[in-house]
Amino acid sequence: MDARDTELKKELNASLQARRELGEEYESALVDSFLEKVDERIDGAVDRRVRRRLAEQQMTTARDSRSPRPTDSWGERFGFGIVSLVLAIPLSAISASLANLPGLLTTWLGIVGVNVVQAARANPGLFGTRRGKGDRDGDWEN
Repeated sequence: MDARDTELKKELNASLQARRELGEEYESALVDSFLEKVDERIDGAVDRRVRRRLAEQQMTTARDSRSPRPTDSWGERFGFGIVSLVLAIPLSAISASLANLPGLLTTWLGIVGVNVVQAARANPGLFGTRRGKGDRDGDWEN
């Protein structure tokens, strides 16, 4: 357990103690305060991971700039999906707390939209109709 985990555990214990002393009428405010600290912690961890990933990507790009490689790999698609899901957690919590169900739905529509665009970019023929052999001339052979 690192220092941040110990600090978060102390914050939780302090919130529980304050709830016992203040009563149930302050429970919502105490929970919101604790969740805000957890969100900040998650955001910080995500920011560090994204910065590290970007730095690794820049280093890899700088090293491999001389050799041609495919524009999209399975690892990049997987990484994009993971980052998308990791960012969805705090975004969902924030939107649900501020705008309830409409905010949550809007957030998830945005997340799905970004992933659909990424999938379409990576696979150009994914959502388009594929033309048959006879379709080019407008007549099908029966």
